[in-house]
Amino acid sequence: MNELQSNVIIGVDGGGTGCRVAIGTLETGVLTQAEGGRANVTTDIDLAMRNVVAAIDVAAKDVGIAPSALAKSTAHLGLAGAITATQRSRIAQALPFAQVTVTDDRATTLAGAFSGQEGYLLAVGTGTIVATNKGGAVRSVGGWGLQISDQGSGAWLGRAALEHVLLCYDGLEEWSDLSVTLFAQYGNDPSAVVDFATIATPGDYGTLAPTVIAGAIDGDTWAQSTLQRGADYMARGLAQLGFQPGDALCLLGGLGPHYARYLPPAYLAGKMDAKGSALDGAFALARVEHQGRSI
Repeated sequence: MNELQSNVIIGVDGGGTGCRVAIGTLETGVLTQAEGGRANVTTDIDLAMRNVVAAIDVAAKDVGIAPSALAKSTAHLGLAGAITATQRSRIAQALPFAQVTVTDDRATTLAGAFSGQEGYLLAVGTGTIVATNKGGAVRSVGGWGLQISDQGSGAWLGRAALEHVLLCYDGLEEWSDLSVTLFAQYGNDPSAVVDFATIATPGDYGTLAPTVIAGAIDGDTWAQSTLQRGADYMARGLAQLGFQPGDALCLLGGLGPHYARYLPPAYLAGKMDAKGSALDGAFALARVEHQGRSI
């Protein structure tokens, strides 16, 4: 049998701004990748599944993997918001693959970043991951979604920024260049801010985070203090997981590196570059699971 039609491996990394897929085989490794739409399970589980399947179909067609081969494949999906067993089971049962493992994105991000080695992780994008694989098991704090968690994340920053704008409008906080700029994006109309917030997803809030980061770099005191609050939460989370200055620490995601200036300097003594991405981690985990399935 053509190796492209056997031993097919699928890795998926899904989050609030989009999903990425890697497809390959046990023998060759990754052959192609594709990107798709949002895949945050907490926000919209059905949309997440549709976007993941569409991206997998694109990748499979790119290298000529037939639907019959996909049906026999092993897949590992690391999806933001896939926290409960009910969610994970529903997704796994709905996908047309022989073996499907669904986790949230903590396991896949750790697997990619450390490639089997131990370390601690701060991955900050739309959401926040504070986690470790020390002792051979994935442990984490937080990451329960924007509604009740994800401190320091892009979504958290965006939501906090709009709260700040309305406090400025009400005269309870002082306007600054940052809050003026943000309010102007909504036509200086508080009702427009409320309309946005009524339907906003974590990914929507996350689009405001770069403006907050830019404001902090330019010296905005509210932005700086808010980023410091996020960093303080992350430092507490690392300490709760047993982190000691000098331990290996990866700062990942679109926002992770920006928090370096707000963490205690001693925490950065063991700072290291990631060995791979969450997508690399998802594919590596799927490969291991396929080999276990074949024994």
